[in-house]
Amino acid sequence: MRGKSASGKWREPFDPKHSNHREATDYTEGNAWQHSWFVPQNPQGLIEAFSGKEKFTTHLEKLFTESSEITGDNVSADITGLIGQYAHGNEPSHHIAYLFNKAGEPHRTQYWVNEILKTQYNTTPNGYSGNEDCGQMSAWYVWSSVGLYPMNPVSGEYEIGRPLFPKAKINLPNGKTFTIIAENVSAENMYIQSATLNGKPLDRTFITDEELKNGGELKFVMGSAPTGK
Repeated sequence: MRGKSASGKWREPFDPKHSNHREATDYTEGNAWQHSWFVPQNPQGLIEAFSGKEKFTTHLEKLFTESSEITGDNVSADITGLIGQYAHGNEPSHHIAYLFNKAGEPHRTQYWVNEILKTQYNTTPNGYSGNEDCGQMSAWYVWSSVGLYPMNPVSGEYEIGRPLFPKAKINLPNGKTFTIIAENVSAENMYIQSATLNGKPLDRTFITDEELKNGGELKFVMGSAPTGK
């Protein structure tokens, strides 16, 4: 997404890797690669802006595989935790890996969520790749490690990602429990082969807040290769 002036002129020259920290910039604490995906309230509109799912997923995959070079003389210090041009160290990026779900490529969400969990957190004093900012760095890990994430916090939906644990139990304020089971899960078995919600097949990439609050069981069968759906 290229910046545009108040007079309607596009930014020239345009370098999507360029960063200028907070001054004379179109992107606060980031660059075009990182901020072009911040439409969590309307992912389908964003996909359409890329002329469809195929072009969208190709460009989104490139975000993670592009070189991590950031250009400019006053690069924002907040661009940290880089995987390609994806910057996990700054919270506006935290929904991005889950966008593959919305384009019908959940195995890509599972792969990149796993990569982020694996590379952007550790148990050293410098274990976060960026500023904790009111708990969001750890909140991303807690949600993602159980296999869910509120990609759009006001949607009432939790996107499904890649669970880390064989079993996770959420004790709800209403006294009910929601249990997440990941059968055969391991470091290699990161891909969801099938899913059921309360014993019934689940053929979507999210659960609702109402379903979670009602309690029950979300069960995944995990494997080492994507299923292609």
